[in-house]
Amino acid sequence: MKTLFPFLFLLATFTSSAQDLYDLNTVQLIEITFAESNWDQLLDAQKASTEDYIMAQSVAINGEVYDSVGVKYKGNSTYNANQAKNPFHIELDTYKEQEHQGYSDIKLSNVAKDPSFLREVLSYEILRNYMDAPLSNFANVYVNGTLIGLYSNSEAINKDFVKDRFGSKNNTFFKCNPIEGAGPGSSDLPNLVYLGTDSVEYYPAYELKSDEGWADLINLCDTLANETASVEQVLDVDRALWMLAFDNMLVNLDSYIGGFAQNYYLYKDDYGRFLPVVWDLNESFGVFAMTGSGRLRSTTDKQQLPALLQLTDANFPLISKLLANPTYQRMYIAHCKTMLTESFADGSYLTTGQTLQALIDADVQADGNKFFTYANFTSNLTNDITGGGGPGSAGAPGIGNLMDGRVAYLLGQSQFSATAPTIGTVATSTNPVVGQTLFLTSTISDATSVTLAYRTESDAPFEKLTMLDDGQNGDGAPGDGVYGIAFTPTASFTEYYVYAENNNAGAFLPTRAAHEFFTLLATQTSGTAGDVVINEFMASNDATQADDDGEFDDWIELYNNTSTSIDLSSYGLSDDAEELQKWSFPAGTTIEAGSYLIVWADEDEDQAGLHADFKISAGGETILLSDASGTIVDEIVFADQTTDISYGRFPNGTGDFQEMNPTFNAMNSGASSTGSSFAKTQVAVYPNPVNDVLTVELNEALTSSSTIRLFNSLGQAIQQQSLNAGETQVEMSVHSLSVGVYTIQLGDGSAVRFVKE
Repeated sequence: MKTLFPFLFLLATFTSSAQDLYDLNTVQLIEITFAESNWDQLLDAQKASTEDYIMAQSVAINGEVYDSVGVKYKGNSTYNANQAKNPFHIELDTYKEQEHQGYSDIKLSNVAKDPSFLREVLSYEILRNYMDAPLSNFANVYVNGTLIGLYSNSEAINKDFVKDRFGSKNNTFFKCNPIEGAGPGSSDLPNLVYLGTDSVEYYPAYELKSDEGWADLINLCDTLANETASVEQVLDVDRALWMLAFDNMLVNLDSYIGGFAQNYYLYKDDYGRFLPVVWDLNESFGVFAMTGSGRLRSTTDKQQLPALLQLTDANFPLISKLLANPTYQRMYIAHCKTMLTESFADGSYLTTGQTLQALIDADVQADGNKFFTYANFTSNLTNDITGGGGPGSAGAPGIGNLMDGRVAYLLGQSQFSATAPTIGTVATSTNPVVGQTLFLTSTISDATSVTLAYRTESDAPFEKLTMLDDGQNGDGAPGDGVYGIAFTPTASFTEYYVYAENNNAGAFLPTRAAHEFFTLLATQTSGTAGDVVINEFMASNDATQADDDGEFDDWIELYNNTSTSIDLSSYGLSDDAEELQKWSFPAGTTIEAGSYLIVWADEDEDQAGLHADFKISAGGETILLSDASGTIVDEIVFADQTTDISYGRFPNGTGDFQEMNPTFNAMNSGASSTGSSFAKTQVAVYPNPVNDVLTVELNEALTSSSTIRLFNSLGQAIQQQSLNAGETQVEMSVHSLSVGVYTIQLGDGSAVRFVKE
C-alpha cells in the first residue's frame, strides 16, 4: 500500500501570527498619559459606578502614540481602590477609529495573586497547543511618567478575536462571568444549567456581547439538560472537552470546573455550534482553591484533584452530561493524557518557565508595586509560597511541585493506565483524485471501534465515518488489525483525523485532534469551459438585492451546467486579465450540480458569504473566471450597465449575454423591459453563414476608435480587432473557428450574431 506521506501534512488549527504587541520574547512598553494628576481617583470612581472609560490624553505602545484613548480599571478580585497597581483595560477606539497592529483592546493584568509572574502567560502558551486561545506576554506600564509595574498582557476575546479564529464576528457571543462578579455566596453562575425559557433568568450570570442571542444560549442549556444526544448540533464538543481537560490538568479552578463555573466565552459559529474559549488564567496552577463543594487546602489536595471532578454534580452539566457519555469520557481522558505527557511529564513546561523568568527578571526587580517579594518570584516556579499577595491571596503552590506530583498521581490512576488503541499512519490505495474513490487504511491495535472524522471546509464540523476491519474496505483480511474505508474526495483538500477506542480507553491521531488534523490533498483535472459559467451579474445595484449586511452591492452569479458538484477551491475571479487570481474562492467552496453561487463584488471580505476584493464598473469592463490551474474557463466583456438591470445568459447557463430583469440566484428568464443592449449601434455582418472572411459593417462612421470583439457561445472573448474613427467597415478572418454560433460586439455593447459553417 502507498502511504499518505506525499499527500498528508499535519496542520495546526489557524492562529494569528504573534505580532509585535504579543511577541513572547519581548517585554512591551505601554505609557499612559492623563491630563489630570488625580487619574487614579477618577479611575476608582468610574470603577465604583458606571465602569465607563475615562479619556487618556494618549497611550504610547512601544513608542507609537495614540491620542484620545479610553482607559478604565478592570477585574474583580484583583482590583482594590487602596492598591497602587490595578489591572487596566485600554480601548484605543473609544473616541476615534484607531488600532495598533490590528488590535483595539488591550487587557493588562496586575499579577496580584501570582508570585511567579508566569501563570497567565505560561498557561496560555500551553493552552494554544490544544485550542484557540489568546496570545499573551508581558508589559511594563507607566502612567504620567511613573512606572506602575510589570503586567501580563493578554489578547482580548472580542469580535476581532472570533473573526480571526472562527471566520465571523456577528453571531451570538457571550462572556460567561456573573455580571456583578463572583464571590462568596454567589448563586448566579454561568454553569449552563437550564433555568427555563425566560431569558431574564439568565441575565445575572452571562454577559451578552452580541446584539441578540439569549434564545441560542437557552437552547444550549436545554439541549445539555434534556437532549444530550443532539448536543453536537449546538456545541463543539471536542473543543469543550479540551477546555475541561485543560482546566482540570492545570488545577485551574477559577474556571467552569470550579466554584464559580466562570471565566470562559461562548461564540456561535456559522454552523450553529457554540465554541468555548478559555479566559483569565492568573490563578491557574492551583492558586484558586474553591471546587464548589469545598476548598483544597494543601498542595497535595491539588495534586490529587480528581480528573472526573463534578462528574455527578448536576450544577455542572457541561461535565456531568458530556462525560456521562462513555465515548466523550474516553475522549476527555485521552486529551488529559496528551496534555500531561506532552507538556509536563518531560519537564518542558519548567524549561519554558525558566526562559520566561529570565526574560522578566530585571523588570520584576524594578516593579516597586508587586504583590510578592523578588525572592518569592525566583522560588515559586518550583516551590510553594504561603502568604503575601493582593486581596484574597492565600499564597501559591510551586508550579513544578504541583505538576510533578499531579503527573505522578494521575498517570497512576486506572483511567490513565488503561491500554489505549495504537493508531498507525494512514495510507491511501491510490493517489487521491477529486471524484475518484480510494481506500484509506490504518493498522490499529487494541480497538473495538474506529472512526474517521473529516471535513472539506475549514472550521466546519467534522463528519464521522466508521472504519472497518472486515476485508471489504481495502483493509486486507478480516480481523488482521488493518482498518479501512472507501472514501471519495469531493474537494481538493480534506481535513481529517482518526479516533479509536475500546471499552477502557480512547486515542486520537494526531493526538491533538481536532485542534490539529491531517490534510488529504487530491488532484483534480482542469476546469472545462462551460462547466461553471458566469451566468448573470449586476454592476449597478441600487435596490434589487441586499447582502447579509443589508448593503446593495455588485454581484456575480455562477452556474454549474453539469450533473456533478464542482470544487471551486483555488478558482479565481477577477476584472483584470493580468491578475486572474485577484480574488480566490476559499478552500472548500463548492457549487452543486445545476445550482447557482453568488459572489458579492464589493471589497468587503470581512462580511458573511463570498465577497470578492474588487468591484464591477458600471461603465463596462471584463469579468474573468479561472480554474485552479490558472486556465480561463469563462470571460465576459461588457459595456455601460443600467441600474437595477442585470446582464445574463439566455438561455440560462449556455446562451448569449443580454440585459434582463434580475433573477438573483435563480434561472434567467430573458430580456428586460428596457430591451436588449444589442440595439445601440446598427451592426451588420456578411456573409452569414460564413466560412473564411467575415465583413462587419456599421450604419454610420464611428466618432472615435473602438474595439470589435468576437465571442463564442459561452460568452468568452476569443478574438478582437481595432476599428478607427471614421471607419464603417472591417474584415475579420474566421477560417480557424469551429462550426457554431458566434457574436460580434462593439465597445459600446452593440452586437450581432453569425454562424460559422
